[in-house]
Amino acid sequence: MSTTKRSPVTDEETDTDSDTELYETLEETGRPVVNATRYAQANDISQDEATQRLDLLVEEGVAQRLDVSTDPVVWYPSDWARMADRERVVVFPERRELVVDHPTQLTRAQLSQFAHLVDTTGSGAYMYEIRQEDIWQAPYDSFDALLETVRDVLPERYPHLEEFLESQYERANRFRMYTHEDGYVVLEAETDDLMGNVARQKLDDEQLRAPISETESWVAAESVAEVKRILYEAGYPVRDERDLDSGEDLDVDLELDLRAYQEEWLSNFLETRSGVLVGPPGSGKTVTALAVLAAVGGETLVLVPGRELASQWREEILAHTSLTEAQVGEYHGGAKDVRPVTISTYRTAGMDRHRQLFGSREWGLIVYDEVHHISAPIYRRSTDLQSRHRLGLSSSPVREDDMEQDIYTLIGPPIGTDWDALFEAGYVAEPEVEIRYVPWDSEDTQNEYVSTKGHARRQAAATNPAKLAETRHLLSRHPDEQALVFVEYLDQGQAYADALDAPFISGEMPHARREKLFEQFRNGTLSALVVSRVGDEGIDLPSAELAIVASGLGGSRRQGTQRAGRTMRPTGRARMYVLATRGTREEEFARQRMRYLAGKGVRVTEHDAETPQAESDDA
Repeated sequence: MSTTKRSPVTDEETDTDSDTELYETLEETGRPVVNATRYAQANDISQDEATQRLDLLVEEGVAQRLDVSTDPVVWYPSDWARMADRERVVVFPERRELVVDHPTQLTRAQLSQFAHLVDTTGSGAYMYEIRQEDIWQAPYDSFDALLETVRDVLPERYPHLEEFLESQYERANRFRMYTHEDGYVVLEAETDDLMGNVARQKLDDEQLRAPISETESWVAAESVAEVKRILYEAGYPVRDERDLDSGEDLDVDLELDLRAYQEEWLSNFLETRSGVLVGPPGSGKTVTALAVLAAVGGETLVLVPGRELASQWREEILAHTSLTEAQVGEYHGGAKDVRPVTISTYRTAGMDRHRQLFGSREWGLIVYDEVHHISAPIYRRSTDLQSRHRLGLSSSPVREDDMEQDIYTLIGPPIGTDWDALFEAGYVAEPEVEIRYVPWDSEDTQNEYVSTKGHARRQAAATNPAKLAETRHLLSRHPDEQALVFVEYLDQGQAYADALDAPFISGEMPHARREKLFEQFRNGTLSALVVSRVGDEGIDLPSAELAIVASGLGGSRRQGTQRAGRTMRPTGRARMYVLATRGTREEEFARQRMRYLAGKGVRVTEHDAETPQAESDDA
């Protein structure tokens, strides 16, 4: 094949040749995208020549390029991104990868049930992969139900892919734990081969104390979580069917009606007795947890990340159940009341001086709010507390250390992951998420950024003064909407508060003062708040209609979801703007942090900032 650089397309025949070469390369490599190295190998040319050809195809409109985390740059056919009026699903079954152009919300919601979003483009292309853990955690009672969703999304049947799906679904049901009639825990395998060649090979005598039969082994009580985690990492999730302590009975009535999907969440939980309720903020996870509390009818421990949430939980319980103030207590740095329903922080429950108090009580239910925290060492200690029922709550059970598998291993399988159905039914306002790329306010500021490294460089991009001008502009576009402005740095937060005439809430502010300002925002007395990370999780601000993330893009995917979640409410239009300084790593951070939302069915768009640079210079 000639290595001469080709001239731009001038007729239909040349365009066809360009298409053919690109598609043949994709077919040969067996991937939906190609990087310059693979393109060079497939066409027997140098990598420089491959890059030139691919970039020429971009100029000709035959291909598009995409920066991704797994390759520096990849290319794919433009016609995959040209169908704005309809979606197209391209499947690579051998690699279990999919490229979806302009998927509907329904398609994205269905894909979130069994596939992992790898990347997205501003032009509407979504790349997914199907991993074994996605199938293990798929919220379906039978493989036929899972297969029905898969076949509804994919354009045709793929026997090899369906065989993989079935094998992984079956794999997730080959080990279980149960309580022996004499009170100890038993690990049971589907076959003696699995017990002998998997469990007893992976686990030592400190974890499996003794064999009971060819398919059963006695599990050390203190090693239950460790056994589950080791087998999960070996590719065998364990169904936890232990009969745990039920605690004292507690007569509770729920004093509100559940929506249909909340009834389904409740039913699914009562069937499994443990699980993680995953749904967008505003979907009523707390209400469903109260319904679980009433249905279980046992003494309950609620664990939360901070004291603000503890107070909110107590108010919700007293407002929506028949429990009295004497039956609901808080136990943390600000209060020490253990009652039939006790609300504590993860940190307090994990401290040695308090563990005996919590560990000696038989809980009928433990609720883990913002459950992604339990992978942290001191928070993980709370999972040793015994309870017949365990309920985790989270809008985004993902962690940047890829330890989200611990959440499902220690607490239970996911329940209620279909965000899109809630958007479609109008139960939750789907946020309009827009990434805005902001230029530097001046050459001096940009030069200062270039001359720094590491954290100082990230801080320079985060605190780009032009972002304040863009924030003012966005607030002026939505004068009637209550707004939250998120910042990463205390000095930046105070500067924004002064410029916008709005209070700045940070972790340094006394708890009572923070709660008073949050309450003023809830009742409409305050129209805007500038908030540090203290506002990321669980703070109930139902009137928030607008969120502006001025800095904090170095945070986690979960943080991006939490901030978007502050605007997800049952009515009205919700908006979130994410500001990223053009030409810095913030651009990629913004795309990465919003990718999780895109995978859940939320549309994410990208635009340049509208504020003229002169305005930011004058600011």
